[in-house]
Amino acid sequence: MFRFRSLPIVLLVAATTACAASDSEDTSMAESVPAPAGPRVALNPTASGELPSAIIGEAGDLQGEGLGYLEGDAATMGYLAVPEGDGPFPALVIIHEWNGLVDRVRQVADDFAAEGYVTLAADLYQGRTGSNSDENIALMNEAMANLPKAVANLNAAVAYLKARPDVTGRVGAMGWCFGGGVALSFGLDGEHHDATAIFYGRLIEDPEVLAQMDHEVYGTFAENDGSIPPEQVMAFEAALRTAGIENDLHIYDDVNHGFWLRVDGNPELRSAPALDAWQRLKAYLDRSLGD
Repeated sequence: MFRFRSLPIVLLVAATTACAASDSEDTSMAESVPAPAGPRVALNPTASGELPSAIIGEAGDLQGEGLGYLEGDAATMGYLAVPEGDGPFPALVIIHEWNGLVDRVRQVADDFAAEGYVTLAADLYQGRTGSNSDENIALMNEAMANLPKAVANLNAAVAYLKARPDVTGRVGAMGWCFGGGVALSFGLDGEHHDATAIFYGRLIEDPEVLAQMDHEVYGTFAENDGSIPPEQVMAFEAALRTAGIENDLHIYDDVNHGFWLRVDGNPELRSAPALDAWQRLKAYLDRSLGD
């Protein structure tokens, strides 16, 4: 496992604190979705040495649109960001932190659309968000108490994306904190998809369970993370190896839980590891979701 010690750097792009430590039936809206005429995000992939604007606090106005992707559930409202052009494009489902689908996550969806991914930010809290630790924990616990419902939600998101004529059919899932743990569960129990990217999320250390994964796993973790300490990450890596699952897991020194999504909280410390994690993520998504 690679260990990265961050060094202060100055980037051409510069970026509040990170998150602290029903049924499983098919609820997709339709079997086929016509190409919609909604808003588009200009293709503008980050250059070498450049971080996406959302995580450094320099995102502009939102460029996507709200999307109700669960039939019969008007309260669940995701956020869809689509690249300019006819495609077809690979697709991503991104899963929010413990506080719900907030604008920082919507901005990240825009950034992935600029990279060339049709991106759907899922909503696992039926439109609710938390404004403090107690509210966030209550929302997270409610969702975790019915994990099959969350998996069904994400199944619907993947089904929506695969049905779009501007999507190649290759879809990945990624999340942070609470969403990282859900992404791992979804990779094991959800409908087939092609990539799972975890940012400091709840882990599983049973090789027999992990053997259900049918694709490489990406993970970014932090040395100073009290909720997902390095020892857990190393046990996770060992279990993946035993299960025969390819993986790209990195623990970044000197940073803490939540560092990647909010580089602007401490840009001097977080920029270098965040950039390395971003470059790894881009390469992972390219080899997992590309042609």
